[in-house]
Amino acid sequence: MASPGIEVELLVRGHSDLGEVAREVKASERGTAVAIADLEWREMEGDDCEFHYGDGTNEAQDSDFPTVERSRLQDMLSLLGLETYQLQKLSLQDALQISSDSVRNWAPQAPRDLPWNFLRKLQALNAEARNSSTVVLDAPLDARPVEKEGQVEEIVYWDTADDISADIYSFSELPTPDTPVHPLDLLCALLLSSDSFLRQEIVLKMSLCQFALPLILPDSENHCHTFLLWAMRGVVRTWWSQPPRGTGSLREDSLVLPRAPAFAFVRMEVSSNSKSQLLNAVLSPGHRQRDCFWHRDLSVGTSPREIADGLVEISWFLPSGREDLDLFPEPVAFLNLRGDIGSHWLQFKLLTEVSSAVFILTDNISRKEYKLLSSMKGSATKCYFILSPCRGKRNTNLRLLGRLLPVLRVDHSHVLVKVSSTDSARFVRRLRSIVAHVARSPCRRLSLEDMAHAARKLGLRVDEDCEECQRAKDRMERITGGIRGSLRLQGDPGGTAAPVDRELRQAQWAGDPAERRLLELRGQQAGQSPAGGLQDFIAGLSSPSLGEKQFFLRWMEWGLAWAAQPRPRQPLEPALAPRAKPGGAADLSEPPRPEPLGLEHFLREMGQLYEAESCLVEAGKLPTGQRRFTHFPGLALELLLRGLPLELVDGSTLSAPLRWVTGLLRELQARLGRRSRLVVLSALGVPGTGTSTLLNTMFGLHFATGRARGPRGAFMQLVTVAESFSQDLGCDHILVIDSGGLITGTLATAGGRFELEVSLATLIMGLSNVTVVSLADTRDIPPAILHAFLRLEKAGHMPSYQFVHQNLHDVSAPGPKPRDRWWLLDQPGDGSRATAQADKQGDGLRTLADLAFCDPEKLHIWHIPGLWHGVPPMAAVSLGYSEAIFELKRCLLENIRNGLSNPNRSIQQLIELVRRLRVQLP
Repeated sequence: MASPGIEVELLVRGHSDLGEVAREVKASERGTAVAIADLEWREMEGDDCEFHYGDGTNEAQDSDFPTVERSRLQDMLSLLGLETYQLQKLSLQDALQISSDSVRNWAPQAPRDLPWNFLRKLQALNAEARNSSTVVLDAPLDARPVEKEGQVEEIVYWDTADDISADIYSFSELPTPDTPVHPLDLLCALLLSSDSFLRQEIVLKMSLCQFALPLILPDSENHCHTFLLWAMRGVVRTWWSQPPRGTGSLREDSLVLPRAPAFAFVRMEVSSNSKSQLLNAVLSPGHRQRDCFWHRDLSVGTSPREIADGLVEISWFLPSGREDLDLFPEPVAFLNLRGDIGSHWLQFKLLTEVSSAVFILTDNISRKEYKLLSSMKGSATKCYFILSPCRGKRNTNLRLLGRLLPVLRVDHSHVLVKVSSTDSARFVRRLRSIVAHVARSPCRRLSLEDMAHAARKLGLRVDEDCEECQRAKDRMERITGGIRGSLRLQGDPGGTAAPVDRELRQAQWAGDPAERRLLELRGQQAGQSPAGGLQDFIAGLSSPSLGEKQFFLRWMEWGLAWAAQPRPRQPLEPALAPRAKPGGAADLSEPPRPEPLGLEHFLREMGQLYEAESCLVEAGKLPTGQRRFTHFPGLALELLLRGLPLELVDGSTLSAPLRWVTGLLRELQARLGRRSRLVVLSALGVPGTGTSTLLNTMFGLHFATGRARGPRGAFMQLVTVAESFSQDLGCDHILVIDSGGLITGTLATAGGRFELEVSLATLIMGLSNVTVVSLADTRDIPPAILHAFLRLEKAGHMPSYQFVHQNLHDVSAPGPKPRDRWWLLDQPGDGSRATAQADKQGDGLRTLADLAFCDPEKLHIWHIPGLWHGVPPMAAVSLGYSEAIFELKRCLLENIRNGLSNPNRSIQQLIELVRRLRVQLP
């Protein structure tokens, strides 16, 4: 008679579930197997189960961590040079400051370089950032191992003996000279050493690189795991939303808000199958593999994890609206627990409470695993098993599994077998069909906010629950709840004062009716008191706690962004960007959407009050001692110092309020003190040419991106230069100005918006030491910018410049060859002809080469490849884009260091330049 083990033999030969096996097994053999299983069941009934699902007694923060885990964490932090950041956390400003490393493409020389190299590559959206977990030791050649042909140059080694004070025993179980640091260990160590805002930045940049994101951060040293809700809140994505009935549209939202089915993948003891590789295969369309989750077969991926076990990662599939690319019709979340569920029961329990289904990968189901899983009895979560049965334990596996399935209330269709002979593509298709079937049926759908609520009940720490964050959130909710009555000066009289002020400057004599009208309008403004919402906003900026102030500004950004429901939009092809016209320029004929409410509206209100009061004091209409708003520039400057954009040119009136801007600059001078040498770098381009994204990638800034959401003014941000590098670079800070949506790219009639655009472009470029002009077509530049070049040339002021041609729609298209660049520069485009006519030039038509003395051999023109590798929202930033932006940044900094740009200025010189340039503006 056949052995009961025949069932497992059939599984291994390729049957994918027990239902298929059951039809091939004789009744007598099945009866024997059940009898044996019943005997083992009766034996286990008397055993005390170590795991109790639902009582919370054994899970509370994994209190039985072995001592070795604590030492491993401390040793890893020490190895990476992060132990000094455990009390005073690493800040976003620390990570983004410019140093000597910013102007060279360097490889890590010691383990302490690894976190900084990772941050540098992540800031540049480099898809290979996770490969930066190896070092290159600067040692004599004879001390290095002989490299074999084809060996990766990046993987060279370090020697702890170089550190005389190092304890030679402390690193015995950490990475050895021939084993690099695991990328997930590096990530966990860096997150544990970072403050809330740097964590948020790391997660945001990882999402743009399409890396799986950390959701639960393990911390064995302090017996505390953290649910990273705050860190995830800044991740905003756009995807195709198709309701069951009605027309689909694009939806833009923070990924913490939408409720979606979630599928958890976990490992029980040993599994021959890689969870991460399996998840990547499920998330990848047939033609291209995505490596969202780091796995064992990637470069240096086989190094053992030291501190990252217990980490839970999350990634999403987001539909694009294209049937040939969409694996699922709606957003679906995938969760991945690193390590064995038996060692990380708390995380596993949370996953079972928040997931629509859990996939358990294992090679073996023994009595221990049976006890563990049977404690889930009563859970509503669907369980699926992915088995790769061990040859010597097949009978036990089958017997215990047959007993376990009814306990978990699942049938044989929930058991999948994947062995070396299994067709991988067919297996992945089956997994996708299971996911799609569960998602279509009534199932658990939770947002990350809902998951955080479940985490709190289990005793996990949620990063958003600190008092400073919650006080800032409460204040934001009060302000956004009554936003309509908070901003009184955005229209009249503030909107009327700007053109009257321009008229007065043009008149150039006192006693003009325009002056009387301006004073009347300013008097109306100054006579008003800040409304309740604005008062709350001012109180938030006045908080003595720097942390609460920064939390408040971030909450305000999000609260204002989502206060109004965005309008449904049709998909933009091919990369969620404006479609190009045949000539290469973006289609700007569509009327602009209403400007969304943002922080800049509150600051405009403060600026209007300050400007009105200052105007009345200058005219002798208000005693200096009666001023109420002198502290406003100092409060507004908090945005600049906290890494947020501050408006320089009011986008609603296309004006640069002189008194407000000079007040901001004086306050900046007072704050910076002796380190106040500035270089001003500006970027101009029409909407849709990627100017803001370029600056954000280059310097890690936060200029608004996306034509539908971007404000229309010009904004500035401050980049700090490390003290160790400021003498070499010749400045202490770089003030970066982004024109945003200021320049429309169209030629209007004289005296219309075009003339205002020319004036403001002249102001921005005139203030700049270095100007980057972003072009959609290298044969032409926006008329307003070309006209501004003409004015600056006549005035004898020409900044150092770089022209950037971004290929917005075709990643693979080559840039212009050097021999072609002269032709591109010498051929006047329509904008050049129109500008020449508007300027009434008598010396003939000017070309770009004539105007700016362009020399293609000196790299004045840059070609930047397309931003996306693939089709959003599942596309990652292309490696070519990241590398080109880094080279542009290196070139700009080298020009500053070598004195090829205009010399740095003091802030006082900048204030005088603002006054001179503004007087010349119409």
